[in-house]
Amino acid sequence: MTTTVLLVDDHPVVRSGLRAVVDGGDVRVVGEAATGEEAITLAAELHPDVVLCDLRLGEGLDGIQTTARLRALDPAPAVLVLTTFDRDAELLGAIEAGATGYLLKDVDPSAIIDAIRRAAAGEMVLAPELATRVFKTMRSPLPKLTEREVDVMQLLAEGATNRQIARQLFVTEATVKSHLAHIFTKLDVDSRSRAVHVARQRGLV
Repeated sequence: MTTTVLLVDDHPVVRSGLRAVVDGGDVRVVGEAATGEEAITLAAELHPDVVLCDLRLGEGLDGIQTTARLRALDPAPAVLVLTTFDRDAELLGAIEAGATGYLLKDVDPSAIIDAIRRAAAGEMVLAPELATRVFKTMRSPLPKLTEREVDVMQLLAEGATNRQIARQLFVTEATVKSHLAHIFTKLDVDSRSRAVHVARQRGLV
């Protein structure tokens, strides 16, 4: 039985490489998308069994948001995240969004093909060390933000700059930067957009 796959990555060279690796035998690539929005449109048209999706997709929807939208389709494809990022917040975010598996791009090509087959069969695909981290993170509640950090997050979610946040909260920009540093550490993220995304997922904003 043939398993159909949609490739989602914003780098054409990566998509070509993946197609060369997975297209053949009982696995067939039926489409490629460079953005999350394009992935959702193509998935709705092509009905792939599995979507192989990167986390970082440039402008627009990121991989986690794309995963959630894909899983809301009817029929919903299995989503395998294939990325270079293995931060706990992103790993857990992808699983919570409905990803069937999470692979790092340095895995052996045969492992990707095996993961596609297993995902199509409804299995969860996680390397043992990643599975351990998921369960550990789920058992450990996210550190709480202080009231002032929540205030900063609310304004950050509204798109405010550091200067605007400082004016709104009557503090210096240096103080805002300090709050952001603490927030990033607590949420285990490395960007403003990821902080907002994780905070929304956790109901912090």
